[in-house]
Amino acid sequence: MSTVELTKENFDQVVTDNDFILIDFWASWCGPCRQFAPVYEGAAERHPDLVFAKVDTEAQQELAAAFEIRSIPTLMIVRDNVAVFAQPGALPEAALEDVIGQARALDMDEVRKSIDEAQGGSAGAETASEA
Repeated sequence: MSTVELTKENFDQVVTDNDFILIDFWASWCGPCRQFAPVYEGAAERHPDLVFAKVDTEAQQELAAAFEIRSIPTLMIVRDNVAVFAQPGALPEAALEDVIGQARALDMDEVRKSIDEAQGGSAGAETASEA
């Protein structure tokens, strides 16, 4: 399966329509991005049940800014509309496979519960800092 090019126009639709998406934030001038590309493409071929997407940070600056991408390549994994992994750096094949395996193994009900608890526990602090 080939990768999907994400833009600000199709991002919400792709994330909403798919329950497991890997997103590679990259740029054509970035050497580590070019090194990571074949590793990422290889993983896409080995995992046809998952959506592998790419965001060109030069063409999609608003999208990169929305996710506070400061270093590329950055790999993000979104499951059930929840970002469960985000890390800059070009991962070797074995590390990418390990991350995919860990993300597959997540109990998303537990993840959502943890997020709800964290947001509930820090809501007051967030409101105070926003004021």
